[in-house]
Amino acid sequence: MHLVIIGNGITGVSCALAVRRLRPKARITLVSDETPHHYSRTALMYVYMGHLRPQDIKPYGDWFWPENRLELVHATATALDTARKTVALSNGPHLAYDQLLLATGSVSRTFDWPGQHLTGVQSLYSLPDLEQMHRHTHGIRHAVVVGGGLIGIELAEMLHSRGIAVTMLVRDAHYWGAVLPPAEAELVDLQLRQHQIEVRYRTGLAEIVGDADGRVRAVRTSTGEEIECQWVGLATGVAPNLGLAATCPALATDRGILVDEYLQTSAPDVYAAGDCAQLRQPAAGEVPIEQLWYTGRMQGETVAHTICGQPTRYRRGPWFNSAKFFQLEYQTYGRVPAILELGEESCYWQHPNARQALRINFRPAQNHAVTGVNAMGIRQRHEVWEGWLRTGTPVQEVLRQLGKANFDPEFFRRHEADIIRSFTQQLAALRTTH
Repeated sequence: MHLVIIGNGITGVSCALAVRRLRPKARITLVSDETPHHYSRTALMYVYMGHLRPQDIKPYGDWFWPENRLELVHATATALDTARKTVALSNGPHLAYDQLLLATGSVSRTFDWPGQHLTGVQSLYSLPDLEQMHRHTHGIRHAVVVGGGLIGIELAEMLHSRGIAVTMLVRDAHYWGAVLPPAEAELVDLQLRQHQIEVRYRTGLAEIVGDADGRVRAVRTSTGEEIECQWVGLATGVAPNLGLAATCPALATDRGILVDEYLQTSAPDVYAAGDCAQLRQPAAGEVPIEQLWYTGRMQGETVAHTICGQPTRYRRGPWFNSAKFFQLEYQTYGRVPAILELGEESCYWQHPNARQALRINFRPAQNHAVTGVNAMGIRQRHEVWEGWLRTGTPVQEVLRQLGKANFDPEFFRRHEADIIRSFTQQLAALRTTH
């Protein structure tokens, strides 16, 4: 069997390694036009900040690939012919496959703002993007970051580490308004204020203004303000990379490449996984496109079994995400929407120092089963919360065992009693109101 994988990110590499275990004699080829080797995308910011060297974000040494008989091709896949089972490459002959995995990842989303073509305007997704940011932010005084999601705050922290003043434009009323409840968003906003990051909430980008040399000199906002700057970071989200899929009429696409529960596309022997894939029928409570590191790894490992003749359905399990907002760590498990859903209740505790908080959501009508948790500045154990969410453990039982989920025994010895007391009082108040 010859397996060709388009993309050498976490999804493609996870699939390749799993196939190598399952089919030791298979030929495996990974094609990527971004870099000739796999690297940790989540570590890009630390290279810019000087915490890591570029070679430090390569999880595997150069010896690893020939040792495991994984062929690396540094080229752009320009066309796909599913009838002939070939992929056209930018720098060589067509590549024939028996099985094909499309793990093409994402592309940064932009909105055709006037001036977005100017030098000093860019997104941050790839290693070439990072290299461009290195060049264009050298010696500048002020930058504007458009967008208030995870990439937006990463860009702000990266620029701040080099002494560059930052203004963020955020369309929502508070940080990450579509995801975080207001109380948690306020803790993130406090971090921004403490690090002298100016934020314009309820403000979007209207235009990017250039100078005579074609470089950005200012932005105009949706409120009519003009802000002088020498660099603009566009952190307005990502979309599935459909560039290669668009060359093949046999592949059904929507926002992403459409796949079934086995991550099979509409074309025989062609699969898609990771950021570029869109589940035709996601399980209850799940989303059709999952653009996270750990779901990319899971999808890559899952599809490997199907490719090797062991059909395996993809099942993500309880949602998980984590991030770091300057000094504030964030973990979420299950579903904790910005606005409570019908039939759901929430208990929230916050430390007086505004550096730690815990929110637990649950459904009273379903035996008070927990549905999600937000932990701010408090590290939680993945396996414990996953177990509670899978079994629908009542929130009262979760409170009795809360110490099992915490990484920091010293923190819980000092604060667990206060957390339990606060949550117990809130639960009692909810029973009274209902």
